[in-house]
Amino acid sequence: MIHFHEVAFRQAYPAFADVGRHSTVALQAYWDAATAYISNRGGGCYGGGMTVAQRTLALNLMTAHVAFLNDQIASGDVGGVVTGATIDKVSVTLEPPPSGNNWQYWLNQSPYGKQLLALLSVASVGGFYASTAVPGRAGFWFGNGF
Repeated sequence: MIHFHEVAFRQAYPAFADVGRHSTVALQAYWDAATAYISNRGGGCYGGGMTVAQRTLALNLMTAHVAFLNDQIASGDVGGVVTGATIDKVSVTLEPPPSGNNWQYWLNQSPYGKQLLALLSVASVGGFYASTAVPGRAGFWFGNGF
């Protein structure tokens, strides 16, 4: 199981180095949220075919993504490209970036999410499937051959 390493995280992502702005408790909560999207368990279908280093990077990127989005929300920034605005009785129209689905749209909301999306597209391509086609090798197989 991969655990959160605060010092390494803060060194890798300097935007979250300030303990006053991003407390240990908050970062741990963001890490815990990240594990809902990226598993911190090894082996079997939990790892998605990624190495421990790749899963650690993915978890850290997801943690940074969640922290970034929470910072935006706290500052009143909803993100997105503004295509229209009204001042009296406030109305704002946003244009979503071109994305294949809601998952990609959500990850495209931060630089960390974009990097995570790139990592996932190369490290866990193909997903996984169950197979009994080869004798002695039945079970879960990942689309990238692992």
